[in-house]
Amino acid sequence: MRISMASTMSALETTVIDGKAFAASITESIAAEVAALKAEGKRAPGLAVVLVGEDPASQVYVRNKGRQTTAVGMQSYEHRLPADTTEADLIALVERLNADPAVDGILVQLPLPAHLDSSAVINAIDPAKDVDGFHVVNAGRLAAGLNALVPCTPLGCLLMLKHFIGDLSGLRAVVVGRSNIVGKPMAQLLLQENCTVTIAHSRTRDLAEECRQADILIAAVGRPNLIKGDWIKPGATVIDVGINRIEGPDGKTRLVGDVDCDSALGTAGQITPVPGGVGPMTIACLLRNTLTAAKARTGSGL
Repeated sequence: MRISMASTMSALETTVIDGKAFAASITESIAAEVAALKAEGKRAPGLAVVLVGEDPASQVYVRNKGRQTTAVGMQSYEHRLPADTTEADLIALVERLNADPAVDGILVQLPLPAHLDSSAVINAIDPAKDVDGFHVVNAGRLAAGLNALVPCTPLGCLLMLKHFIGDLSGLRAVVVGRSNIVGKPMAQLLLQENCTVTIAHSRTRDLAEECRQADILIAAVGRPNLIKGDWIKPGATVIDVGINRIEGPDGKTRLVGDVDCDSALGTAGQITPVPGGVGPMTIACLLRNTLTAAKARTGSGL
């Protein structure tokens, strides 16, 4: 589903991509595949999510992941640990999940409390069950152009690009942001699609001019409304990964992206909104990765 919006100041019509509807189409296909496995007498894939502490946003994310996991017919295993859990105890839990044949995917919700080493915990996960795609082995395989479990957000971005653009070969892509979670894997995925890729960041000179070169612009820097409409090449496809909460003139908070969406309308050819764009794709791709991991671990015979 796509919703078209036009600027009265421009001849260009910007298509606002409905990420929620596209994510729903992905989860529907996953649910159908899981149902077919069950009908053959095979077990459903299992996803284990580990939450340490009481971070309110993390609790919401974990609850949503659990609900959507069961909605597609998968097994959901939640492990909630107190904020003072030791690193040794957390890694011991991860190792038990690694050994559990009913668990195909393991996700440790980030951020972790400050006393825990996120890298050590993530890299304790069996790479074959690392459905977040953060393990150094999966990162290395992606960089080498090999099959890997890919971080969910950039995977969701790529699926949208391929659906709404088609062949990406030869297009110039600019990724604003260089995180291990989004920016770097996003660039690797675009390279695999034969794009010409630039990674820009906070130290980039004349960031606006770099953005203007992009046929595909990925905004993943975490700065609200950073990218303005006049930074965008006319007709470019803009994927806004940013989720920033800001306070409005009325004192109420609202979510905005890294792109000033209002000023981009009428210049961008297609754009993802915030909220309702990339966000819904992340959980859909988590479920997709869990199904992929289950198939890989069992040779497609659960």
